[in-house]
Amino acid sequence: MSLLRSRTAAPLRRRRGVGRLISLLIVIWLAIGVLAAWQRNYFSGSDTNCAKVSTITVTILAGPLNYAGVNPKMDCALPQPSK
Repeated sequence: MSLLRSRTAAPLRRRRGVGRLISLLIVIWLAIGVLAAWQRNYFSGSDTNCAKVSTITVTILAGPLNYAGVNPKMDCALPQPSK
């Protein structure tokens, strides 16, 4: 019985380790994106609109690519209510 457990426990631990590594890489990626948005002063100012929020979001998702020359900017045009 213990031999069976040891054979199935190793792949399970390996999958958990890979999952933790992927999670850590995603957190680091997003933290670098937040740092890039902060360095570009996207969090300053009181005016909040669709374009600013989308630019901040895309910058965070781009992560380290921001330091490779990617400068994502978004433009939003919200539909106006009919008159």
